[in-house]
Amino acid sequence: MSGFQLPPIFDVPSLSTIERATVLDALFEPCTALHTLSLDLLHTEKFESYYDLIASVGVQLIDLSESLSKSDTEWLDNILGAHPRLGEKKVESAQSQAEQAQLNTGGEEEATKLRNLNAEYEKTFPGLRYVVFVNGRSRPVIMEDMRSRIDRGDIKLERAEAIKAMCDIAADRAVKLQQH
Repeated sequence: MSGFQLPPIFDVPSLSTIERATVLDALFEPCTALHTLSLDLLHTEKFESYYDLIASVGVQLIDLSESLSKSDTEWLDNILGAHPRLGEKKVESAQSQAEQAQLNTGGEEEATKLRNLNAEYEKTFPGLRYVVFVNGRSRPVIMEDMRSRIDRGDIKLERAEAIKAMCDIAADRAVKLQQH
């Protein structure tokens, strides 16, 4: 996927289902639940930019987060949980590998602390993974943010932060995947 380039935005509605899924996977993370939610949107809507496409997917995610349906909440958590754990050695997505590269530069003590924070986060927010737009920030800064979010303990706010982070990450990827 390293040589992948996004197609022109005006071509997205006419792409095959597999090609639209590939666009979603490149912008967000590979996730069948996201495909189910958004593939039709990418087929039926015309977008002026990838930013507009990402914002529309974001609205779908917010709608799920505001639903009172338990199945909608589980569906959203499945999508939010598609992001890899920060600092993990094995990361499937080429984009996530590149984005997390600087998080894997600290010592083993920091890596252990990050693993422990990931476990505590997932215990505090069952079904979720910590999602943040790293954007060049160091491991200690990210761990401080993770700690404050765990301490806050508000799952609704956590879902909202994760949605915003997913969309920020997707917007950053859209820029990079159009610049080749």
